[in-house]
Amino acid sequence: KWLEPETKPAPPREKAEAPRPPQSRAPAPSQGRSESAPGGKTSATPAALNASLTVLQGVGPRHAQTLGQLGMVTLGDMLYYFPRRYEDYSQLKPIKNLWVNEIVTVIGAVQSVGTRPVKGGKLQLTEAVITDGTGALRLTWFNQPWIANRMKVGDNIAASGKLTQALGRLVMTNPDFEPVEAEHLHTNRIVPIYPLTQRITQKWLRGLMNQVVTYWAPALVDHLPDSIRTSAGLSALGRAVAQAHFPDSQADLKRARERLAFDEIFFLQMGVLSQKRDWQAATARRFEISDEQLGARLSSLPFTLTSAQTRALDEIRRDLASGRPMNRLLQGDVGSGKTVVAALAAAMVNQSGAQAAIMAPTSILAEQHYRNFTSLLDGTNVRLLVGDTPESEKAEIRAGLADGTIKVVVGTHALIEDPVAFQDLQLAVIDEQHRFGVEQRAALRNKGTTPHLLVMTATPIPRSLALTLYGDLDLSVMDEMPAGRQPIETYVLRPQELERAFSLICSQIKDGRQAFIIYPLVEESEKMDNLKAATEEHEKLQKEIFPELKLGLLHGRMKPDEKDRVMADFRDRKYDILVSTTVVEVGVDVPNATVMLVEGANHFGLAQLHQLRGRVGRGAAQSYCLLVPDHEDAVENERLQAMAETNDGFILADRDLQQRGPGEFLGTRQAGFASTLKMASITDLPLIEKARNQAQMLFEKDPNLEMPEHKLLAEALGRFWGKGTGDVS
Repeated sequence: KWLEPETKPAPPREKAEAPRPPQSRAPAPSQGRSESAPGGKTSATPAALNASLTVLQGVGPRHAQTLGQLGMVTLGDMLYYFPRRYEDYSQLKPIKNLWVNEIVTVIGAVQSVGTRPVKGGKLQLTEAVITDGTGALRLTWFNQPWIANRMKVGDNIAASGKLTQALGRLVMTNPDFEPVEAEHLHTNRIVPIYPLTQRITQKWLRGLMNQVVTYWAPALVDHLPDSIRTSAGLSALGRAVAQAHFPDSQADLKRARERLAFDEIFFLQMGVLSQKRDWQAATARRFEISDEQLGARLSSLPFTLTSAQTRALDEIRRDLASGRPMNRLLQGDVGSGKTVVAALAAAMVNQSGAQAAIMAPTSILAEQHYRNFTSLLDGTNVRLLVGDTPESEKAEIRAGLADGTIKVVVGTHALIEDPVAFQDLQLAVIDEQHRFGVEQRAALRNKGTTPHLLVMTATPIPRSLALTLYGDLDLSVMDEMPAGRQPIETYVLRPQELERAFSLICSQIKDGRQAFIIYPLVEESEKMDNLKAATEEHEKLQKEIFPELKLGLLHGRMKPDEKDRVMADFRDRKYDILVSTTVVEVGVDVPNATVMLVEGANHFGLAQLHQLRGRVGRGAAQSYCLLVPDHEDAVENERLQAMAETNDGFILADRDLQQRGPGEFLGTRQAGFASTLKMASITDLPLIEKARNQAQMLFEKDPNLEMPEHKLLAEALGRFWGKGTGDVS
């Protein structure tokens, strides 16, 4: 119930204003409804948190507009506008004990202060000397002459910053400082550093944030029940918010961030579990396939299934016979044989006269599936429907789908267009799921009453990511390659060894093979850090390196039909070499290609490089992947060497997740997901499992959150999901 979108209009915003002790301009905290805090909005949230920021002293319409550009419109928004990092100035030391490169706080009396021009008058240097009885320390600021007016000789100040050395003396350059008797927002503590825009400073925003956090964080009513907080060992919400802004210690900061991160993952998991329950509560047609029927189909194949394919097929077979709609993610490394499993699933449905639809992200991939399905499902009426299918043929296919004479259709987005209607769609297969949006998948699923859904992806997804993003899907993992495939040999070359790569390409082409050469950019105008671009390099390679060979060019700015034509020509051997950007990453099958050369390899993640490597090695011949960074770097070289050490995409994916974060794995499906996580890290498997376990226990106890103690949590979850901040369907 809490997951259903709200249909009632929100009540008018109350005109409560926020107090700012000690000069209050508004009433004390009241109880009501807040539109501000993401995820934590309940009927117990103080209504005054809806107030405009102009209720704060020092914030007029212009400042409020600037803060609005950062996403802060109300006081509640400010509570959840967390620092992007922190400076730890909590180490207070006497001057005599200071060392170069330390980040410290020093308290002392101002001995001298003044400003003088330097570098011929181009810069203004403000200098102050402070002493604490154990020694003297020079403080310097560049082009901030106003600082000299902010202190005078004899003032006691706290200064925080990093110590450097100049002319044999310790200097603190551009430190933060404030009077000793001040509240110490900027020095002598762990100091929050917020994301900024123009026209506001850290000090100003920090002071403003302190007003709001000090007064309003303690007024927050926790939406998590005490039972969950106690079981998971979590801080209260108000304390977590306060400590996330102005932590008393590193330990307090860690606890605060853990609580807020837990909320993010927990809310996502509750939504995932709810959607999985709703899906499983539906009924679907049973497809019971006998061992004899399956054996006959398998014996007709020209090869034997791997044990991983057999295991995945058994899981799908059980789903189809369960009477509940299948909702399964078929995850297999590049070349593991997912298409065969999907085709056999379609055959199981077809045996009872029902229809199956397979949707791919590109026309070239759809055509590849069409050829494979036609070969594997001999005797079944399989048709291809893509954007450039002639209108007369489209009309014929639509008629065949409507009257049931076409049992299997393979296509792209054309499959979900309104004119396409199925007589009896019972299986929807979606390839490369992260390329599709939720609306497109839902549209295909809606073509059937409650069709079984099989999602295929070649992206190896680490366990922590799968738990977080795909908890609503049952998972089948294919971790074994078909017999006869030789492991791809991978080498990391130095930039000056590029000629060796070109020599290997020439020798392979002499043997009748083909090659890919990948560049990070499309054209020179994008250039950053001397990155090579595909368009310019294609021209250079054709003229200077491979003048006798035929080179094709492929990149993402081409029109879809143009990209499809180039790929088809390469597959048909009209080109010896295909020069491309990473647009070739998605599953195109060219068995004759045996060399993958990636220039500027240091600019790609391991998961992406593994996908590129998977474009070769799809035939029986030995294949090679050559990785050439654009400069020598020990750390980058070690990272790339991981590619040479293993062909296991799951090992590489896990390493990539630790090193580069989840960006490599987050595509269309998770467009809103990444922005939802402000505190949580997808690499934090213990926290993910803790949140998931708590969500599962709560879901088993009170799935609709109808118990009185879960009222606030139900409200917060409903608001969180009602805003569509996550895409988990």
